[in-house]
Amino acid sequence: MDQEVTTGRDGALLVVGDVVTDVVARHQGPLAAGTDTAASIRTLPGGAGANVACWAAHAGCADVRLLGRVGADAAAWHERELIAAGVRPRLVIDPTAATGTVICLVDAGAAAERTFLTDSGASLRLEPADWSDALLDGVGRLHLSGYLLFTEPSRELARTALAAARARGVPVSLDPASAGFLVRLGVDRFLAFAEGLDVLLPSRDEACLLTGLPDPVDAADKLSRLVPLVVTKAGADGALVARSGSGPVRVPAVPAAPRDTTGAGDAFTGAFLAALLTGADPEEAAARGCRAGAEAVERLGARPPCPGRDG
Repeated sequence: MDQEVTTGRDGALLVVGDVVTDVVARHQGPLAAGTDTAASIRTLPGGAGANVACWAAHAGCADVRLLGRVGADAAAWHERELIAAGVRPRLVIDPTAATGTVICLVDAGAAAERTFLTDSGASLRLEPADWSDALLDGVGRLHLSGYLLFTEPSRELARTALAAARARGVPVSLDPASAGFLVRLGVDRFLAFAEGLDVLLPSRDEACLLTGLPDPVDAADKLSRLVPLVVTKAGADGALVARSGSGPVRVPAVPAAPRDTTGAGDAFTGAFLAALLTGADPEEAAARGCRAGAEAVERLGARPPCPGRDG
């Protein structure tokens, strides 16, 4: 993998991944088992893949495209929301499954920590038949949501998209998406897929899980011997940029007052990829990712500001 492929620029960003409906419940203090807990509840558009696309557009990427699968129940709403955010959606409507739904339980305390209850629905029923190599026309980078790897049909789609992109010399990035789902998939299976990537964007916990190393610096360094560019997202500790085993560079976080940490990693990824497409080096792109992550945690929900929706 040459440097041009790893840090390629220009062209559109194509994101392939999940589109879901988020039900965000912000509660103060611990949940009260067996009775009521007061909460502020909103229904918002989400999904890791869709969030990345929206944040990339928000960061200035002029041509962001998204391939995802939804149910007929919410297809029109999700399409409107994506278009309003500056994304060109190609949504496959599943004939039998409803749109995926995630219940986000957000502690309204200082850390704004969140817990997810996930019904993937149609989002992970993407399959190779939903792919066309023409989707790569004019594309400068392909980004795959790691959630695609957690069901066989969408995993096969991810393999198909990765092979098509590599045949065209289009660099491919992936966010592992969920430490919990990674355990179910199996680290070895994930790493076998990752060998074909140009960029890997794990969280700190995911990087440590994938390597078995407790120190995220060591984990990032080890992963960068498999994938040429590894950017580990570490929340309030910023990010680590590791290139081909040359030793990670730490990029500081941007101070923020957290309100809801849902989608912060997606915001980082979207802004990071948008920056690479304008020619930024990985460290500068990571700095822009940290700024987007800080903006994200100060908002309710996983998407950037959008006309007609409060944050």
